[in-house]
Amino acid sequence: MQKLIKIKSRAIPLPVENIDTDQIIPARFLKSIDKKGFGENLFRDWRYNVHTGVPNTDFVLNNLKYTGEILVAGNNFGCGSSREHAAWSLTDYGFKVVVSSFFADIFKGNALNNGLLPVKVSEAFLKEILDGITENPEKELIIDVEKQTATFNNRSEHFEIDSYKKICLMNGYDDIDFLISRKQAIREFELKTQKVYEN
Repeated sequence: MQKLIKIKSRAIPLPVENIDTDQIIPARFLKSIDKKGFGENLFRDWRYNVHTGVPNTDFVLNNLKYTGEILVAGNNFGCGSSREHAAWSLTDYGFKVVVSSFFADIFKGNALNNGLLPVKVSEAFLKEILDGITENPEKELIIDVEKQTATFNNRSEHFEIDSYKKICLMNGYDDIDFLISRKQAIREFELKTQKVYEN
């Protein structure tokens, strides 16, 4: 996974509440266990006409004036089923961060496990960000993982993140990578424990 330390990027506004995982990646695209290729079907039924497959020009991901590695969405993002593919599709599309005022717990866990940072901000700050980037798509949002701050228009808010997942994100680790990084410490603990039992 990529290291996430400080992300400074334009953002894509999606001011829709209660976006569930079936809207993020429809169930009919869940046949693969490979994480690659899901990005092309991210928000499939919103991005494309269901009958013709033609892109919906009024959907934000099809609007060329909006770009960036940060998705800013409405309240209660990632509700619904527990499919990990929702996080896969967002990262495969190119998103590193999703900002909302609330995340479903299972989605939040899946996101962190796959190198996608869910940033929870207040409803007032979320509205300010959504309004700001909708009005001026060139405005940038700064997410500082180390300081745990989201900054927009010279205003910052602190966001919470599990300390272990913070270490993983900043180093580009998944759970196995983290264990490997602690290999020497684990070995030393094993030797210490072995000596205790021998005595």
